[in-house]
Amino acid sequence: MSAHGTAALPGDPPGGRRAMAVWGIGVAVYLVAIIFRTSLGVAGIDAAERFQINASALSTFSILQLLVYAGMQIPVGLMIDRLGTRKVLALGTVLFTAGQLAFGLSHSYGTALASRALLGCGDAMTFISVLRLGARWFPARRGPMIAQVAALFGMAGNLVSTVFLTRILHSAGWTQTFVGSAAAGAVVLVLMLAFLKDHPEGYEPAPVSHSGRGFVRRQIARAWREPGTRLGMWVHFTTQFPMQVFMLLWGMPFLVEAQGLSRDTAGLLLTVAVLANMAIGLVYGQIIGRHHAARMPLALGTVAVTALMWAVAVFWPGAHAPMWVLVLLCVVLGTCGPASMIGFDFARPANPPERQGTASGIVNMGGFVAGIVTLFAVGLLLDATGDDYRIAFASVFVMEALGLSQILRLRTRAQRREEERIVASRVETVHVPV
Repeated sequence: MSAHGTAALPGDPPGGRRAMAVWGIGVAVYLVAIIFRTSLGVAGIDAAERFQINASALSTFSILQLLVYAGMQIPVGLMIDRLGTRKVLALGTVLFTAGQLAFGLSHSYGTALASRALLGCGDAMTFISVLRLGARWFPARRGPMIAQVAALFGMAGNLVSTVFLTRILHSAGWTQTFVGSAAAGAVVLVLMLAFLKDHPEGYEPAPVSHSGRGFVRRQIARAWREPGTRLGMWVHFTTQFPMQVFMLLWGMPFLVEAQGLSRDTAGLLLTVAVLANMAIGLVYGQIIGRHHAARMPLALGTVAVTALMWAVAVFWPGAHAPMWVLVLLCVVLGTCGPASMIGFDFARPANPPERQGTASGIVNMGGFVAGIVTLFAVGLLLDATGDDYRIAFASVFVMEALGLSQILRLRTRAQRREEERIVASRVETVHVPV
């Protein structure tokens, strides 16, 4: 029992300043990865001119990057469970920094594609590493807020792209912008190697055998069998991708070409989405931390409001939607990131500590698979329809309908399984000798 009369969880780390410092280094690595990931979103029109490519070829940059990212999630989860956070995060930093540097130096479409693939590979190793780091350094009750704050700093990286990289790109040029930004990767790599540790002293995880012929298959199968893991993946799938599609590639062209805005005004609207994401993330984290049952209403409500505002903005009668509609769309899109984090809150209690990396990888794969499919569909439809954004952006509703059907199918099963775990843990606690 603690001094305040509440039972402490076995092996539950205490948090504190030391935890904040170590976790902060991991978050800094993630922030830089997001800057590199989203840098193409503000340079899409410049990239089309530099490499002389059409909309489909332009979308291939983000599709390939996200394809590599999504495909790496389960392998990265397994690597984290086996090797630890520090080694995986260091490898990821080296890869995404090399990818950003090579992208800035690329003059051909093929070389640029390979650079984005390398960047996506490194980027894939960051977020679930930071989630694992938070779980190892902070008490479990702080899990929802820690995850939302990590995502908040990720969106701060997005903000750096939309506010600063846009201006630097138009003043300094392509090569100076991308090569210069790669220096940030070297800085966080040095900090991480010098100060980051996997867990606090005295809170080492119990040793788990990672050998055996079928270990990888069993690890993945056990995580997938949990309804909470699958529900978390579909929540992530359904909530994240609209903002991802908008911010990573198609938001700027839509606002400039379809809505007739200047690049500066479009950049401000993208900034509104990022700021809304950061503010709403803190609200969602507080709500879920205090009211666990709010997870599903928040997720479903976000899907509904996003679909509504997407339809209003895209299908507004007349040539252009009014500014207030576009602002409101960007604010609503800001809820997508925080809502996607709810997926991890379904998977986390469904899996033991030695399977957290694998389960998080499965969840994190969801939104990026949806993003890949939609980015590709939008590019194809734009080319096929002569840049008709109304038809192209309608593909978002297909993916939302698919994800929503799976959430509704799994939510009761996952809730029942979670209640069984809570009852079982209470019974074990009662029988633990004091």
